[in-house]
Amino acid sequence: MKTQGAVLRGPGDWEVVELEVRDPGPGEVLVDMAYAGLCHSDEHLRFESARYPIVGGHEGAGVVRAVGAGVTNVAPGDHVVTTFLPACGHCRWCASGRSNLCDLGATITTGQLPDGSFPFTLDGEPLGGFCIVGAFAQTSLLSQFSCVRIDDHYPLDVAALMACSVPTGWGSAVNAGPVRVGDVVVVVGTGGVGCNAVQGAASVGAQHVIAVDPVPFRREFAQTLGATHAVASTEEAAALARALSRGTGADVVVLATGVTSPEIVGGAYGCLGKGGTLVLTGLSDHAMDTTVVLPGNIATVFEQRVQGALYGMCNAYRDIPRLLRMYEEGKLKVDELITKRYGLDEINQGYQDQRDGTTIRGVLQHQH
Repeated sequence: MKTQGAVLRGPGDWEVVELEVRDPGPGEVLVDMAYAGLCHSDEHLRFESARYPIVGGHEGAGVVRAVGAGVTNVAPGDHVVTTFLPACGHCRWCASGRSNLCDLGATITTGQLPDGSFPFTLDGEPLGGFCIVGAFAQTSLLSQFSCVRIDDHYPLDVAALMACSVPTGWGSAVNAGPVRVGDVVVVVGTGGVGCNAVQGAASVGAQHVIAVDPVPFRREFAQTLGATHAVASTEEAAALARALSRGTGADVVVLATGVTSPEIVGGAYGCLGKGGTLVLTGLSDHAMDTTVVLPGNIATVFEQRVQGALYGMCNAYRDIPRLLRMYEEGKLKVDELITKRYGLDEINQGYQDQRDGTTIRGVLQHQH
C-alpha cells in the first residue's frame, strides 16, 4: 500500500514523500501511526546515518491495521506503543531482564526487520524505518517485537511519549542512577528526556533536584515537574550541589542534553560528589565522537562511576504499562510535556522549534 512519510535521503532536512509499505509477513505488524514524537535522536540522523535513505521516527503510537502469520502479542484494532529497541524475549539480554540490550537491536540504525528485509520502498529503492519503527510514516511495518499493546482508553499522544522520552528520562534517574531517598541530583538538559529525569528523581525521594538548562522556559518548566532549583549552567549547578550536600557534591548527575561534547560532559562531571554516578544519556551527532574525557585520578579516589543509559535501562513490556498507570493515577505528568502538535508537512519547523528551545516535546499528528 502507499503511505506518506518523512525521510532523509542524506544529511539535511526532512522530505515528505510517498512511500510503498509492504503487507505484513510472518511475525510482522502493520500499524497506522496516530502520533510520533519529535525526539532529538532523529535529529542526529540529519548529520549521520548508517544508511540513507531512511524513514524517521522511533517514538510513536497507533492502531494495528493488520498482522502477519505467527503474531500473537497484538491483533488488528489493538492500540500499541512502538519500542525503538525490539525485545525478542529469548536472547541472553532479554532472558536476564535487560531487554533494552536485546540482540535484535543490531539493525536499529539501518531499519532492517529481523529477517533482514526492509519495510518500505521509495522510487523502487528499499529503505527502513529508524529503530525498525519509522513512526514518521503514516502507516509503518514493524516487527511484533517492536510493539507493546496498551489499553484503548489511554490517549495516543500521551502513549507516543512512552515510546522513548518518558522512560528514557525517568529510567535514567530511577534505574541508572539509581537515585535514592535524600539524594542531591543534577539533571543537565531539561528537554523531553531531561524533564522526565527530573520527574523520576523527584518520584523516588530525591531531596534536591537541580535542573540545568540555558533556556529560561525549560528551566521554569522543570520546576513544575519537581525540580527544587533551576540554573543556567553546570558551573552554577556544581556550586549549588556542593552547598546543598554540605560540601560533597551531587550523588547523581544525569546528562540529558540533545547533543553532547567533551565540554558538556566535563561540566556535568564537575557537579559530581564523592561516590557519585554520572549517567550518560545524551548522544553526539556523530557515532564515533569522543565525548568523555575525565580526570581518572579523581574518579578513582572519589570512587565515582560513569554509567551509560540506553532507554533508561527500562523494559518496554514492563515499564510502558507501569508508567501509563502512573500517568493515569496523577503521579506522572505527560500531557504537559507536549508543547505543540505539527502536521507531517511541518516536521522541519518542529525541529527548528526544538533547536530554538521553544518546545519540550513536539509531536507529529498523523492524518488517516
